[in-house]
Amino acid sequence: MPAYCIITNSHFLPKVKEPAFIIFVAVFLLKILYTLRFYLGSGLSISQWWNQVRMGPEGKIPYLTASLFGVVAVVFKLLGISEVAFEVTQKDQNSSSSDDQEDDANAGRFTFDESPIFVPATTLLFVHFTALAMGLFGMQPPARGADRAGLGEMMCCVWVVLCFWLLKGLFGKGKYGIPMPTIFKSAVLALLFMHFCGRIPLPLR
Repeated sequence: MPAYCIITNSHFLPKVKEPAFIIFVAVFLLKILYTLRFYLGSGLSISQWWNQVRMGPEGKIPYLTASLFGVVAVVFKLLGISEVAFEVTQKDQNSSSSDDQEDDANAGRFTFDESPIFVPATTLLFVHFTALAMGLFGMQPPARGADRAGLGEMMCCVWVVLCFWLLKGLFGKGKYGIPMPTIFKSAVLALLFMHFCGRIPLPLR
């Protein structure tokens, strides 16, 4: 919704001058500070808190990856289209000390393959990158009166990009980089989203 509003130069959140905007910001900050205080009070680090925000049960990434495909798989099974399969993947085996040193340097980094599970999240990141660029450089269409995108939509868009910065694998190489087929599929889906927002007149029939 924030990206759509920025791309179409509309809004769904209060304006900065409206009192309701203060309530929106206060609720957002209070939730962040409350959870952060809980983690720090439990002896955990800020990094662990941030990983929980992104990857935990209430995080943004699971909704568009494992949870999304899990729901689709269950629906297919209930409809008798296909069976749900669970496959345990093998972990990399190191054979030399140089490999051990390299793995230590890459500890904590995410690895990617050509699985479609990465397509929705990568598409979302592309859409929000595009929306932020359009908002920052004033590339949106003319708004009707005062109904143009504001600071609230930009804040939400930045927050989504930060949560999905896990996909910095866009700039990685090898197994630490998102494969080109996944990037291509995500780019096509992002272009289709832009088309249906009325910003890119693709020759669709």
